[in-house]
Amino acid sequence: MPLRWSVQHHDSELIQSIERTCRVSPVVAQILAVRGLTHPNDVSSFLDLKMTGLHAPDELPGVTQATERIYDAIQSGKKIIVYGDYDCDGMTSTAILYLCISILGGNVGYFVPSRLDDGYGVSSEAISKLKDRGAEFIVTVDCGVNSVKEVEHAQRLGIPMVITDHHVPNGDLPDAAAIVHPALPGQTYPFKDLCGAGVAFKLAWSLCQRHHGSERLPEPLRNFLFSAIALAAIGTVADVVPLLSENRIIVNHGLNLIRNFANPGLAHLMKLAKLHDKPKLDAEDIAFMLGPRLNAAGRLGQAQLGVELLTIENEERAKSLAEYIEQLNKSRDSIDRSILRSANKQLKEEFDVSIEPGIVLGHADWHVGVIGIVAGRLAEKHHRPTVLISIDKLGQKPATGSCRTAAGIDLLKAISGCSEHLIKFGGHRAAAGISIDPDKIPEFREAFCHQVTLQSSTEELIPELDIDAEARLGQLTIQTLNELEKLAPFGQGNPRPVMCASNVKLARSPKTMGKEDRHLDLQLEQQDVRIRAVGFGKGEWVQELSNESNVTYDFAFKPVINEFNGRRKVELHLIDYRQSDAQL
Repeated sequence: MPLRWSVQHHDSELIQSIERTCRVSPVVAQILAVRGLTHPNDVSSFLDLKMTGLHAPDELPGVTQATERIYDAIQSGKKIIVYGDYDCDGMTSTAILYLCISILGGNVGYFVPSRLDDGYGVSSEAISKLKDRGAEFIVTVDCGVNSVKEVEHAQRLGIPMVITDHHVPNGDLPDAAAIVHPALPGQTYPFKDLCGAGVAFKLAWSLCQRHHGSERLPEPLRNFLFSAIALAAIGTVADVVPLLSENRIIVNHGLNLIRNFANPGLAHLMKLAKLHDKPKLDAEDIAFMLGPRLNAAGRLGQAQLGVELLTIENEERAKSLAEYIEQLNKSRDSIDRSILRSANKQLKEEFDVSIEPGIVLGHADWHVGVIGIVAGRLAEKHHRPTVLISIDKLGQKPATGSCRTAAGIDLLKAISGCSEHLIKFGGHRAAAGISIDPDKIPEFREAFCHQVTLQSSTEELIPELDIDAEARLGQLTIQTLNELEKLAPFGQGNPRPVMCASNVKLARSPKTMGKEDRHLDLQLEQQDVRIRAVGFGKGEWVQELSNESNVTYDFAFKPVINEFNGRRKVELHLIDYRQSDAQL
């Protein structure tokens, strides 16, 4: 679907004022202005990523109560279970609290449900099994804020529960020993967008202070918290929460600490991802390299191994786990591509995406652990909120759906409006999950599309590409990009700047690269300046682009610095293109 380009307009006087008062370069001032950061205090807060910018852990709602209850359980020798989730955020959260309680002398284990067998969240059945295995105290991470009945079940079994979570509460809160959550109703915590791992890090920080009896910690506990903030950075990026405020600080410092404080399992996984020799890691390395590998374990029902990888100290076992998870990621990639082909075929044959406000597809051959990735790809491609549903072949279980948003649609609100057609649902604005009777899918599709139109008309769902600035290729120097990196870490809520260049020629014929020729490799030329451009997942463009001398294009892209063998070059990651209005 063609994108509407929206190039931001700039107030030159405002940019000069930001440049002068905040002492930043013109290009940084321009991007700051586009993002609404114009006051010196706001700019300073955004650019200053000192660890002291983190709020004290006891400011987080529920932390003080949770700390006391968990520390009492540690001191009394109770068997504590950290109950996690099967995505990357859940794995890193589990690892943080498991390691923390271990270091403080606790009798601790962990449990992570299987996406394939157990489904999302806390279950009474799992609590009963943990009771049979000796559990006396449970701490949830990245789940549990809506587990009212499950907490009641644990109470009947004599197991106190502490809930730590960041998902949106759907109604009444569980009657837990403590609930740690940045956005509880009636609370005033300054930053409400911590992920599960960010919440777990804050609780671990508080537990360390409680153990030592002081805010100033000895070296062993400081080193543990350095490793914990590295894990929290992975969870934060992988869970696609806004990289603003505390999340920016966590990710910035986590990226700097991860190499020196990674355990053997994470270190081996980084090596397999070819990140071990990279001079400096960025958030995209987590988003596209580490996060997908850890998520692959969860998607294919092996999340427990992901947590073991993040906590193991035995080198031989660490290497074996990393290699196994690498293979799981390759399997996930193959399944991903198969589902995408099937979904595209169904979409083409059965629906007109140009008039449908939302996409709802279902199939019995789709792997329940991978449909979320494909839903995200379709949502991005068609600019429509998308639900992909995996139907049980034997018809013995409800169908399971993964949902991803687009065009600013509040996904959880839209799905809530369809609740009468669902068995259960949960999630947040950008991503959610549903359980549904397969016979109800047509009714759900109609209701879901109606809910989307209540938030936005079909015309408003036409994809729009926000472009921060237009630039000539000659302006995209290493020095300019070094200045732009001051705005990092980039991700949700703080995307890498998007730029465009007009009347650009191809210096040579376009080429494809990668497995199945999925990616595009171009050499762009403008006024005798040449820069390499890469279009990830855009191999099909090779049939559309021409390097004839009389043909020019406008390209939209994200400029990056490519580091290879000690050499640093500017490279453009392509987003879109169009033929120039004025031809040479």
